[in-house]
Amino acid sequence: MTNKNNTVIYTGVTNNLIRRIYEHREKLVDGFTKKYNITKLVYYEIFDDPENAILREKQIKGGSRQKKIDLIVSVNRGWVDLYDRI
Repeated sequence: MTNKNNTVIYTGVTNNLIRRIYEHREKLVDGFTKKYNITKLVYYEIFDDPENAILREKQIKGGSRQKKIDLIVSVNRGWVDLYDRI
């Protein structure tokens, strides 16, 4: 996820993507996403089991900002909000 100007990148994991994005967009969750106005879903992956999802989250979080940007651009060149498409 990112903010309106695509200047901050947030990575997280959830068992209910629609609910979690809604919570971030509506500022229902205190913390990083609320502080930095993270409201736009620009990339996501779906996993069948939580263990692999958590491993992937750690892998993405451990990468550089440029790697995260490259990952987003590989599937969402215009950084469009994907919330309405899930």
